[in-house]
Amino acid sequence: MNVSESKIVRIILIIAGSLFVGIGVIGIFVPLLPTTVFFILAAACFVRSSEKMYNWLLENKHFGHYIKSYMENRAMPKKAKVMSITMMWVTMGLSASFIPLNYVKLLLLVIAIGVTSYILSLKTIPDKLS
Repeated sequence: MNVSESKIVRIILIIAGSLFVGIGVIGIFVPLLPTTVFFILAAACFVRSSEKMYNWLLENKHFGHYIKSYMENRAMPKKAKVMSITMMWVTMGLSASFIPLNYVKLLLLVIAIGVTSYILSLKTIPDKLS
């Protein structure tokens, strides 16, 4: 671990990492928000500021497995892939039905296709048994 020697830098990184964790948690419930990206950003902040928070994040029983899988193998569990893609398409479809502008509907479609392609390109790992 390469923790910064500057106390101010550590504090800023802990605050940023905490904000990223908060956004990541919100992303669990808002399909258009890329959850894993924010947890990875949080891990990057914590690895340079607080070994304790970094370990807490990676060992968290709710999302630590997903972060480790992504960081180590660029992989996602099948259940997470299915849930992510399903929720995204449902949300995109509902959003598009309320938006009268065709170019925004097209943009939503392009985003959904792009994100789906990315998720499908990741390796699939077995779902974690609880």
